[in-house]
Amino acid sequence: MVDVQKIELDILGQVCPACLLVVLREMNTHRKRLKSGEAQLVIKTDHRDTTRTIPESARKMGYDVEVRNLEGYYEITIGQR
Repeated sequence: MVDVQKIELDILGQVCPACLLVVLREMNTHRKRLKSGEAQLVIKTDHRDTTRTIPESARKMGYDVEVRNLEGYYEITIGQR
């Protein structure tokens, strides 16, 4: 079993479209590792709109996305299908 590296991105306090742009930049930076399943991008956000815009964009790019509503923030995990 291969250990999956978690790339954490804290965008608490930011609002769209800045949130989406920051996440897209990180997805492109780590594209090879995300696509190969070596890594997952774990985003921490408190801006509710990002729970729609980020997953929608990531899914269109072929990624699997999980959104969790945690206490005080959302966690969006992006990785390989």
